Amino acid sequence: MSPDGLRGAEWIRAAYPFELGGLPVAWQLSARARTDAVMTEWTAYFTEGVPHEALTDLVVEFDARAEPGQSIGEAERVLSALSARGWPRDIDRPNGAATDPSFSTTFSLETVPSLVHDADPRDDLLGWQAWAEPVPGATYLWCASFSPSTPPDLVAAFASSLASSVPVRRRTLPEPAAGHLTVVRAI
Repeated sequence: MSPDGLRGAEWIRAAYPFELGGLPVAWQLSARARTDAVMTEWTAYFTEGVPHEALTDLVVEFDARAEPGQSIGEAERVLSALSARGWPRDIDRPNGAATDPSFSTTFSLETVPSLVHDADPRDDLLGWQAWAEPVPGATYLWCASFSPSTPPDLVAAFASSLASSVPVRRRTLPEPAAGHLTVVRAI
């Protein structure tokens, strides 16, 4: 929990077990509008395997906000961030989904899983979901879920970082990603 009591980032795998895409959730981010609020304004959940660069960029952006629960922007901001990085929008849902050029990672505005909730109690709200599935029908590498009230600018920060083509260092590569990643040996 942040010193002001409004932001939370915690490892929840052992304490509050649930799954996204068949993978155990590892991290939860949450924000409150007031320290005495019982419900969080919004939450975001991430399984292990989410690229740490994208999660780090999200947390840095989250920490920099004066009011962590305040929504800035609209859903289009997320798709614009992905489009700016070369991700095409889904032909059938151009205002609700985009996929990386290799079709292995998807960002989509969907009905959220039952355990993803926030201060808005309605059941029919949509939230951003992201997942990596390098081989269609295989096990997901990772999943992320943002509750409906998650500020679109924060989701866009995660999306933009996730879609970045800047090379990243990895000691090992996930086996299902073979053929979908370019390996450059450091000298």
